[in-house]
Amino acid sequence: MSATPETEDLLRRHAPQVLGALVRRYGHFDSAEEAVQEALLAAAEQWPRTGVPDNPRGWLIKVGARRLTDALRAEQSRRAREDKAAALMPRDAFRAPPPGADRAPREDDTLTLLFLCCHPDLTPPAQIALTLRAVGGLTTAEIARAYLVPEATMAQRISRAKQKVRGVRFGRPDHWENRLPAVLQTLYLIFNEGYTATSGTSLLRRELAGEAIRLTRAVHRLLPDHGEVAGLLALMLLTDARRDARTGPHGELVPLDEQDRSRWDKAAIDEGVALVTRALSRGPAGPYQLRAAIAAVHDEAPCAPETDWQEILGLYDVLVRLVPGPVERLNRAVAVAMAQGPRAGLAELAALEDELGAGHRLDAVRGHLLERAGAHDEARAAYEAAAAKTLSLPEQRYLHARAARLKP
Repeated sequence: MSATPETEDLLRRHAPQVLGALVRRYGHFDSAEEAVQEALLAAAEQWPRTGVPDNPRGWLIKVGARRLTDALRAEQSRRAREDKAAALMPRDAFRAPPPGADRAPREDDTLTLLFLCCHPDLTPPAQIALTLRAVGGLTTAEIARAYLVPEATMAQRISRAKQKVRGVRFGRPDHWENRLPAVLQTLYLIFNEGYTATSGTSLLRRELAGEAIRLTRAVHRLLPDHGEVAGLLALMLLTDARRDARTGPHGELVPLDEQDRSRWDKAAIDEGVALVTRALSRGPAGPYQLRAAIAAVHDEAPCAPETDWQEILGLYDVLVRLVPGPVERLNRAVAVAMAQGPRAGLAELAALEDELGAGHRLDAVRGHLLERAGAHDEARAAYEAAAAKTLSLPEQRYLHARAARLKP
């Protein structure tokens, strides 16, 4: 898009509402989604020159509907198209409102579209791509650049996803609460890829992390009393607050205990702490609330040596009972090492070899704990092994640097 950041934010905020209106009116999710993308591009080109209309959402609905009917006209005869459009078009709130009118699609369309994009028949990569395209309003090219894949590859992934959800009834699904974890997991995966890219030359992909936070805020507005939604938003804010301090002047990775905490975003920390505190006071803690609580303990410590590792270990003990995954147990091993000594942490790593041995994180943590234990030769070998396994160039450089400083 060639629009200003303010216009882009406005367009992406309205995208799910516009798509919801067109799908409700015409059906045809895939065609409606293409029409919305064309309307967003038209707005990005025109609004910087002509100004934002009084009713931007109505403008987008009107342009999107026009593009969609043009596409339908190309596929069938004029009479068949007009008959079908007349049969499907409601005569109430889902007409494009005139400029200045307040009538708009239902505010839960964002959540409805997230449920549709996170359909259980789709793979996680397809859910992520379709969410960013249909709900986030990103173009295929923008998504492809963010995930470092060719645009044709991403277009094919999105096309296959849209084919799979073709014919799915538009509306909040039955037992929607059972689908909400998939929505939150998709948003969490988008954020994680933005905060720590799994490959490429940059450690951060700010646009992905920012989009995940924006969409999670939208879900929180719709479900303000849901503890795990609040927990996920808090976790993202508390983690993203450290973003500017995570890299040095040349893009190099700066570990948490060496970061300049004056560069952390205090407003984001305050908001995240308030969110997780309020969520935890309402009832039993879920995994996202516990992760957010751990992040809050880190963020509220005035310096690394004053971090309350005993409290963090206690939170991890609860978390791994709820989510006994290898990543959670690996993070707990670090907490054990910081609270009880590096040898205690190394003992915890042995049980994770089969599950995490193929990735670089187990070796990276092992190197860190061995270095703290004074076993420099073994630590150097672990760092080098980790560097050989990661596809992230900043992580490779960081791990090689850690190994190099341990050479005799």
